[in-house]
Amino acid sequence: MSPDKGTGTKKTPLSLALTMGEPAGIGGEIALRAWQASVTPPASATPFFIIDDPARLADLARHIAPEIRVEPIATPAEAAAAFAHAVPVLPLSVPQVVAPGRPVPENAGAVIASIERAVGLVQAGEAAAVVTNPIHKQTLYDGGFGFPGHTEFLADLAGGGSAPVMMLACPGLRVVPVTVHLPLARAAAALTADAIVHAGTVAAAALRDDFAIARPRLAVAGLNPHAGEGGALGREEIDVIAPAVAELRAAGIDVAGPAPADTLFHAQARAGYDAALCMYHDQALIPLKTIDFERGVNITLGLPFVRTSPDHGTAFDIAGTGRASPASLLAALATAGAMAHARAAAHRRSVA
Repeated sequence: MSPDKGTGTKKTPLSLALTMGEPAGIGGEIALRAWQASVTPPASATPFFIIDDPARLADLARHIAPEIRVEPIATPAEAAAAFAHAVPVLPLSVPQVVAPGRPVPENAGAVIASIERAVGLVQAGEAAAVVTNPIHKQTLYDGGFGFPGHTEFLADLAGGGSAPVMMLACPGLRVVPVTVHLPLARAAAALTADAIVHAGTVAAAALRDDFAIARPRLAVAGLNPHAGEGGALGREEIDVIAPAVAELRAAGIDVAGPAPADTLFHAQARAGYDAALCMYHDQALIPLKTIDFERGVNITLGLPFVRTSPDHGTAFDIAGTGRASPASLLAALATAGAMAHARAAAHRRSVA
């Protein structure tokens, strides 16, 4: 980081804001383990702090890893200095005593407040990016949460002016599902050229600004077997997908397709694109989780701040045992740090 003009002093790099997630799930323990892995030499990770209850995390550390220290901080600016020797925690009280694997709606307010605080800190320039631990939607609904999930809530906190796009990433593959959490019977009916164009436009911009890819290449999967076989196996490729590809291409985006999905994800095919637009949830998630189940990252594109998340849930069945792997959270933290750096560099270029 370059010195501040006129002072000759260097800025402290911004840390990542990690949310609490569902306190009865594995979020706390994977945060502790992620810190432990991050400070193990050679340590090069972007520092992070977690917005959580310090007493809760300290008790959890005593049970699963007594060597891990927890240190409350007053502001995010203190996180980088604390990170070398302890898990920095920006205090947020959890009102109900937590039993692993047993969520209660009384804690929903704390879970929501953790997300709101993280977003507010990034918007205020006090943190580099938001990384969210897994939430339990039903518990939040029972506590009065009015959004379908994380993505919609984050979009509202961002001002509600954008329609975010989901990207899933692992080493070697990035996928963008155009339709997401819909029954398969409804996904085809919900697929529109406008939705494909929106997903492709947002994905291309993110690849350029957040992943530092100067000329992003998109591949577009077909919906039907053999990409419709010229209409014999379905007309969505002809009537919906191909027109969307043509519109993206006319906008100057390097895009190819629609291609048969069964030939789009082997190693040689993946070398030809930077992200694949997929027509439904499992078309995107199956190849990603097959290639690297442990290190998948959920990324929300189209927000005015960087947001990533582990690509797994709360894992109530193993919560509190210390068996949960921090691999996906570590990947989410690394991705958030890299994206925040790339976005800041892109902003500097745009105003130069």
